[in-house]
Amino acid sequence: MLVSVGQSLREIAAPFVVAPPAGRRIRTRLRPTAGEERALWALGAHLGSLAGRDLTERCRLGRGDAQRARRKQELTAESSSRWAGAITRTSNDQWQRAWLNLLDRRRGLRRALATIDRRLSAPVGGRNEKTGVHGYASRADRFHKQQRRQILAARLAAVDARIAEGRVSVVRGGRRLASTRHHLKDARLTEREWRERWHAERMFITADGERCKRHGNETIRIDPTTGIVEVKLPGVFAEHASVKDGRLRLAVPVAFRHRADKWAAQAQTGAVRYDIVHDPDRKRWYLDASWRIAVGEPVTVAQATRHGVLALDLNAGHLACCALESAGNPTGQPFTVPIVDEGATGLRDASIRHAISTLIHHAKTAGVQAIAVENLNFVDARDTGRETMGRGKRGKRFRKTVAGLPTARFRDRLAHMCASAGLRVIAVDPAYTSRWGAQHWQRPISTKTFKASRHHAASVTIGRRARGLGVRRGRRRDLLASGASPRESCPGRTPSTTCAPAPRHDGKATARHPKVRKTRLGDPATVRGSPPSTVRSGR
Repeated sequence: MLVSVGQSLREIAAPFVVAPPAGRRIRTRLRPTAGEERALWALGAHLGSLAGRDLTERCRLGRGDAQRARRKQELTAESSSRWAGAITRTSNDQWQRAWLNLLDRRRGLRRALATIDRRLSAPVGGRNEKTGVHGYASRADRFHKQQRRQILAARLAAVDARIAEGRVSVVRGGRRLASTRHHLKDARLTEREWRERWHAERMFITADGERCKRHGNETIRIDPTTGIVEVKLPGVFAEHASVKDGRLRLAVPVAFRHRADKWAAQAQTGAVRYDIVHDPDRKRWYLDASWRIAVGEPVTVAQATRHGVLALDLNAGHLACCALESAGNPTGQPFTVPIVDEGATGLRDASIRHAISTLIHHAKTAGVQAIAVENLNFVDARDTGRETMGRGKRGKRFRKTVAGLPTARFRDRLAHMCASAGLRVIAVDPAYTSRWGAQHWQRPISTKTFKASRHHAASVTIGRRARGLGVRRGRRRDLLASGASPRESCPGRTPSTTCAPAPRHDGKATARHPKVRKTRLGDPATVRGSPPSTVRSGR
């Protein structure tokens, strides 16, 4: 649903509740012996070769019938029916993801070309009278953009040809790691270290769960009581089996430290998928368990925000936050949560988890049940960034800042952690939040001891938009929209709470801000004290 905000402004999409995660995934460490490790390497390499061959066949089929039954039957002879089912399912998922990426690539190239064409339609240093678009500043800029348009047009033609043929490109192990092979010195890797990573990425030991089987999986079976791990081996690896029925039984039991009770309950009543992976940097083996969870009844935005909302504005290096009550008024003092957006991936992920934990703590302290955030993904900005985000060093720096914002990772992590904490995430349209917040809320939420930034003001705008309220303060329709009366709109106010409307710019008095009447000394209209009514006071 779209809400119109004016003729000269773009339309603002209505807020919505972000869907909670549909599954869980936990990890623990495996400690195989030397013989068991050799067996795992052999199994992963064998199944990996089958997965590569099946992916090649799936890509050859293109957009037509996937023919999964035939492919599975061909792989069963060299593995088993369950291993073949996991391989064909993974190949189909990889092809589907590559196909969607190809469509996104075409969409991005078309956006970039349309942006350049609009600028080229205007004269150099001038403006197109029909569209109002400004042209490029100099002839040199226009020449370089014309060259770039030719390059983008050639790329678009190649993508269109691949889409017409149904031909996708998938690299098992990762395109980036494959390209690193030609730049080992820059990556500070030896050829042996690179091959260890390459083999670890292309290894395939994945077993899909089965609800009707013992402990939720027949291929990789783990007893929740004892933690014993048994791996079903294909017939060609019968010499590695340490127990009957061609199974490899690991000597060291495993134990999950996180959500162990939920995993045990799922293993007894449902299906559990297991993945065995190897980390070549740490020289460790890991076991991942994942399963689906039941999704509850859908919740509306009004239900999620009936007790207020904690709004946040995602910026480079920090989160600007503010809590709002049900009528859309800020409660308490806005605060800032720092995040690390540079450095190693592990450091950045840890910073995001810590920041979200802080947000959840503040939300529970404020008594709200929802967190509002902008629906940012910067897809359009990244597609047309070089055409619309300035030029020179300043433009590059700004594009780097936009590209470095962890929007997708932060959004996914926020949805998962809030779902575990019993909170809802509300996504709102990011249009004009910073501009209108600075205009209407930056001064009201500032105090003598705290100076609010435009980012804090933007968070207030985000929270009010999540409640379905307007940006400006003190309107009676906001109270009616929130379901609160004017007297009940600010329960439990603190000294820093801002519940009063802004004064009118025309100088007229308002109902809650009457104009103070000034009188002169001796004015007959001045109210005088009444005469004393007691004997003592009359003396």
